[in-house]
Amino acid sequence: MAQAVRDADQVAVRRLAWVELMSALARRVRERRAGLTTITEARLAFALTWPQFLIVDVTQELMELAGDYAEAFALRAYDSVQLARVQLIHRELPGEVRFACFDGRLTKAAGVLGIQAVLTTGERTAAPFGPGLRRFPHPACANTYPCPHA
Repeated sequence: MAQAVRDADQVAVRRLAWVELMSALARRVRERRAGLTTITEARLAFALTWPQFLIVDVTQELMELAGDYAEAFALRAYDSVQLARVQLIHRELPGEVRFACFDGRLTKAAGVLGIQAVLTTGERTAAPFGPGLRRFPHPACANTYPCPHA
């Protein structure tokens, strides 16, 4: 996934990704899975990277589409918002959008909508924000590993 992010012309994240990452990093410190120095470096790297992202905000159109997807694909609320977000971007840039996620059901739903997935559930080793940290750009992935990105 890290390579896909590096290769992308633009990476879109929800504004909430900032809080998600900070929460995930704090959790790693609490659970002693990463040291404070590593976390501080990751926070700094993320803060420096943030301006490069396409920041996506919540709109009524997004919420309504997410509601439809929650029912149609039997998705959790947060997953539905992710799928709706990528679908709205995909409508504007058909064929140019790829979806990064470790959730099999969500990836399958994106495929049904004609959106190409970036990776499979097996790739979990990239560390673009610092040593020992992994980047998971989908908040629904927090069920298996904290996801600092959307």
